[in-house]
Amino acid sequence: MEKFIEKARTLVEALPFIKKFNGATFVIKYGGSAMTDEKYKNLFIQDVVLLSLVGVKIVLVHGGGDDISGMLKKLGKVPKFVDGHRVTDKETLEVVEMVLVGKVNKEIVKNINLHGLRALGMSGKDGNLIMAKKKKSHGKDIGFVGEVTSVNTKLLETLDRDGYIPVIAPIGVDALGNGYNINADSVAGSVAEAMKADKLIYLTDTDGVKISGKYVHSIKVKDIPKYIKSKDITGGMLPKTMSAKAAIEAGVKKVHIINGTKEHSMLLEIFTNEGIGTEIIK
Repeated sequence: MEKFIEKARTLVEALPFIKKFNGATFVIKYGGSAMTDEKYKNLFIQDVVLLSLVGVKIVLVHGGGDDISGMLKKLGKVPKFVDGHRVTDKETLEVVEMVLVGKVNKEIVKNINLHGLRALGMSGKDGNLIMAKKKKSHGKDIGFVGEVTSVNTKLLETLDRDGYIPVIAPIGVDALGNGYNINADSVAGSVAEAMKADKLIYLTDTDGVKISGKYVHSIKVKDIPKYIKSKDITGGMLPKTMSAKAAIEAGVKKVHIINGTKEHSMLLEIFTNEGIGTEIIK
């Protein structure tokens, strides 16, 4: 009996948060091992479904770097990176689009739809959702790598109004129709900024942000440049924290960086008092 009472207590603890976030907009960046391990894939989809059913408006942005690298190797191409960005020639861009849009995106959509919800997959090319321009890394030409210039929020609002969960592959397009491979963290941040989202959530393979060797529960936006300078924030955490900073400065209320390989980490972060990852706040 006690275990059932404990379950009831957990639900009661979540009740104020469920009330608070009914009708709120969450932009979720889905990536890391949570995308490749079957167990964590299923748990993530369950979290998305539950959030949607309690009234949260969800926009999902996904990565897929491991799948892209695997396909490139099968085709005899060696993946190359400069400052964390995948060097993307024309052939690589075709592979990126094929894998992200044709494979990864459709699998996520299928898994959400299997739970009775309505997800709709797209890339930034669809409806000019993600307009972009060519990005250079410290003056180096890294090919068809882009950065977001604008987001078609009207399209996202229309999908939400009609009851669809947008699932976005991070491919952008410019006014001439050129496609660009864009960092998924940056796309999620830009979408959250444009939507003035209540939350921007990054799923990673770590327990949040480490400062002085320890994971921290909370970081203020004004301290991010200091932690980058001190090398506490490096590597793959850089685009996440910089996108988080820009998003909050643009009106997003809170950013969460959580471990997608912990069971129901999104629910624990959002619907409990203690949380489980790092929150970035104004």
